Amino acid sequence: MAAEGRAAEAGRLRKKAYERELLRLQSELVKTQEWVRAEGIRLVVVFEGRDAAGKGGAIKRVTEYLNPRIARIAALPAPTERQRGQWYFQRYVEQLPAAGEIVLFDRSWYNRAGVERVMGFCTPVEYQQFLHQCPTFERMLIEAGIQLRKYWFSVSDTEQERRFRARLEDPMRQWKLSPMDTESISRWEDYSRAKDEMFVHTDLPESPWNVVESDDKRRARINMIAHLLSTLPYRDITKPAVELPPRPPSTGYQRPPRDLQKYVPDHASEL
Repeated sequence: MAAEGRAAEAGRLRKKAYERELLRLQSELVKTQEWVRAEGIRLVVVFEGRDAAGKGGAIKRVTEYLNPRIARIAALPAPTERQRGQWYFQRYVEQLPAAGEIVLFDRSWYNRAGVERVMGFCTPVEYQQFLHQCPTFERMLIEAGIQLRKYWFSVSDTEQERRFRARLEDPMRQWKLSPMDTESISRWEDYSRAKDEMFVHTDLPESPWNVVESDDKRRARINMIAHLLSTLPYRDITKPAVELPPRPPSTGYQRPPRDLQKYVPDHASEL
């Protein structure tokens, strides 16, 4: 391992400490989920940041033990031709939670202030309109009773490039690297300026940006989840006790012969 690689490894949160604290925080997330369901809370968590900043890994840890019927991920593809003709926020409004639901946006309406702005996918007029409308849009969400939390995952240029190279060399993760991602290397300062301007207009007292330092993914996940929990007045909800009933006596049911059904081959027996 190179010297700088050993130094980076030494500065990372220890794996055992990370796993122990992550499990504790995840148990609190389960309590939060039950509070959201019981109290009819609507919770929106926005995950933004540079490519390879660790947003997806954080979302995965947040949702790992949650009920997908209560907590769901909104990761929207590029807009269709029809959606391009709609009000910009419209397709995001369709993803907002109902009472008793949590929605985690893996990128969000802030695409317009980031990739669309830098890559020229929107006009200057559309961009300025977004900066003007976004604070009003978010205030409307909050006034309607939605709990809104916004996280920006911040990664250094050297760590981003290291992660890109790791993806490039890993056939299981190559799908996570696209030409759009690699553009972020040559346009690093353009994205920095776009992010700074976005913060000027949308870092609001009622919906502030919470910056997560993410060069160490373990620390980033722990810090983000701990902060999210600290902002929510959740409480432990007592659920009705569940007991397994005794199995009733047989009424003579006979299972059909196995050769009448198509079974999955026992691949595991070959291991």
